[in-house]
Amino acid sequence: MRILFVHPNYSAGAADIAGNWSPAWVAYIAGYLKGGGYQDYQFVDALVDKLDDDQLRVAIREAKADIVATTAMTPMIYTAQRVLQIAREECPNAITVLGGIHGTFMYKQVLSEAPWIDVIVRGEGEAVTLNLVRCIDEGRWPAERGKIQGIAYLDENQQAFATPAEPSIKDVDSIWPDWGVLEWKKYIYIPLGVPVATPNMARGCPFTCSFCSQWKFWRDYRVRDPKRMVDEIEELVKVHGIGFFILADEEPQINKAKFVEFCQELIDRDLGIHWGINTRVTDVMRDEDLLPFYRKAGLVHISLGTEAAAQLNLDRFVKETTIEQNKRAIQLLQQNGIVTEAQFIVGLENETRETLEETYRMVMDWGADMANWSMYTPWPFSDMFTELGDKVEVFDYSKYNFVSPIMKPDNIDRAELLDGVMANYRRFYMRKMLFQYPWVKDPFRRRYLLGCIKAFLKSAMERRFYQLGKQNYWGPTFKKFIKFDYDKTRSKIVEPDHNAWKKAPAAKRPAVSAVGMAPQACGGGGLLMDEFSGNGAATSCKPGGCGGGGTQQLPENEVFVSLPTVPKAKAQAVQEA
Repeated sequence: MRILFVHPNYSAGAADIAGNWSPAWVAYIAGYLKGGGYQDYQFVDALVDKLDDDQLRVAIREAKADIVATTAMTPMIYTAQRVLQIAREECPNAITVLGGIHGTFMYKQVLSEAPWIDVIVRGEGEAVTLNLVRCIDEGRWPAERGKIQGIAYLDENQQAFATPAEPSIKDVDSIWPDWGVLEWKKYIYIPLGVPVATPNMARGCPFTCSFCSQWKFWRDYRVRDPKRMVDEIEELVKVHGIGFFILADEEPQINKAKFVEFCQELIDRDLGIHWGINTRVTDVMRDEDLLPFYRKAGLVHISLGTEAAAQLNLDRFVKETTIEQNKRAIQLLQQNGIVTEAQFIVGLENETRETLEETYRMVMDWGADMANWSMYTPWPFSDMFTELGDKVEVFDYSKYNFVSPIMKPDNIDRAELLDGVMANYRRFYMRKMLFQYPWVKDPFRRRYLLGCIKAFLKSAMERRFYQLGKQNYWGPTFKKFIKFDYDKTRSKIVEPDHNAWKKAPAAKRPAVSAVGMAPQACGGGGLLMDEFSGNGAATSCKPGGCGGGGTQQLPENEVFVSLPTVPKAKAQAVQEA
């Protein structure tokens, strides 16, 4: 039973400007298959190898696989569908498999557009994929496909059908990745010039934020044993030569006790590895006394979610921190030798040149080492997508990549929005390149920051950054030549009943009192989860954290609600992990 995994050749020109990120999905799926007795697999990274259709066709043909599998977040869905179409043409007897978050929720639309896909793996993929491979290997496919939990396919009447959900893997320590499936010389982190990995210590999130969908995909929150996690890091370092990793958790510091234990284990083993995380201002403030300890463990880069000016003015984005707290968190990190990156979401309906300018002034005042402005992108399976209604005008999912304006602001056009974002980038990094990075006293921080500007300039010169080449952006005097090239044949679909996949309370936040403190999402501020029990249930979660719902998951015998038939002209394809 030969299996070919393919990573689609789709680049958004965002996070990937820092280098080639190792696709963790294939390592975890392959490792689970290996544990189940299936080791005849290979991997083709069409993105890193920059394979066009003809080159990919040759690679698939030469693999002579029995199963061809790929994955897709929303913006890469069309590319993934094309991968499996080529697989069907070159290996007509192979079973074609799609996994990932987009197919999980949008399976009916995907199957209507790409009937050459034999099966969609929905949700957490390891156990489902192993059961699928066994069914095929034992000759029970397609007769017994209805017995496999967690898949969707076209039945005998060419109607999309989904089986009941597969229970989540409670013992996440039983999932051991096969990182050897990757050619590590291809995955270099430009700022440090070393191989980079993207492991995860936890799966899911105990909160139910309306703009997110990870809690729906993973269905419940589970954390690995910190020592077992560091075993994996040690293998990555000693066997595969990894010099940097990004902990790919949604919020690594939710379970403070295990995060601290993880850091202590890294210190005890003295692996000499550097790493980074995405986290929240509130978590930095909470752990102020632990920041020197985190830095000793090798944590050198923290990306902070900070509200943009337009966000702060919308009820749907309740203000979780003050401007002073954002500034203080950045100062605390810098005092402890940790590189800080401020993340802004822009492109909401009330965005103006003035609000964009305000984000620039804010980040300069805060003194962040780096800054990132991302276009607001409403996932089609998030609660907020439904709430936005007709305000969402673009349904070309290949543009759901955080760099293409999906929303049109009320008072400026999309070209003006993109130009405003580019103006912020130009001014910010020009100042940093000339007046900060070369003069940083700490040798490691100086090397790291200069490496970051190298990556930024490289992608800008190649016009990959923010898809500047594709969007034909050449500067403020050429705004009228910008072309976003949205596929206008793709129109709005009927949103899936995504809450049937994982039931949870409505992801709403209480109204803000004129005299009371605003409720804080995801455990922000005083609404923090101090500890979690071993099964992932919150043991001291105060009310108010984005609707909660950490223990409310889909019953294992419940079938995903079918969706109305979708015309082929309507489709989709960015973020986790």
